[in-house]
Amino acid sequence: MRIRGRRRWRWAAAGLAALLLAVGATVGAAYPSVAATTCPRCYGLVPVRDGLYAERGSSDADQQRLIAAYGDANQRVDAFYPGRKSAPTVLACFTPSCYERIGGGGERGVAVLNRAVMLSPRGIDPVITAHELSHVELHVRLGSRRDQIPQWFDEGLAVLVSDDGRYLLPADAPDRCRIASLEALPRTLPEWLRAAGSDEQVYARAACRVYRWVDARGGHQAVLDLVDRLNRGEQFSALVDG
Repeated sequence: MRIRGRRRWRWAAAGLAALLLAVGATVGAAYPSVAATTCPRCYGLVPVRDGLYAERGSSDADQQRLIAAYGDANQRVDAFYPGRKSAPTVLACFTPSCYERIGGGGERGVAVLNRAVMLSPRGIDPVITAHELSHVELHVRLGSRRDQIPQWFDEGLAVLVSDDGRYLLPADAPDRCRIASLEALPRTLPEWLRAAGSDEQVYARAACRVYRWVDARGGHQAVLDLVDRLNRGEQFSALVDG
């Protein structure tokens, strides 16, 4: 009886292991970005420093460029969000094939489930990195209240935090808006993706809207106060749209 029990345990363990491997393979095939952020080494990325991974085989020069961009980006986010609450893993690819392998598309960078940021070869830059890190920080601070923030505000705020000169004038300009608009801006992610796909300057319009709202309220502390009030149950539409 003891031997039979051991055999049953071994069969059960083997079956469980096979099931876990099958589930892991399914998740990896369907959602490679999730799998890659869980196991960067499994997707050909190696650690450069804590929380920062680079494509295996990248040159020392490329890795130093990545480290510099990552450091600069973190400074931008830290300056806007004192007492930083997020520390996402960052996966950086230097070749299109690497970025495709980890689930990336045509974007420069993307935040994944508030736990990681993926950078394409065109995204290894302080601005793009800070933009994606800004998304993660805001979402972590909001938690379950994330759905209160419309996409235009999230994107415009990320442009402001990253100090993206493509969509905002220099910080010493009397008004940093490149494009001002009173038209309704995309509120949901699908709406945003459609709008940005046809006109990238929607980022400039969103950044202008956020910049003027923040500037009229004395600076970035207005965003921190907004997050606190949303977490207390107040509504975005009453605090910003109104």
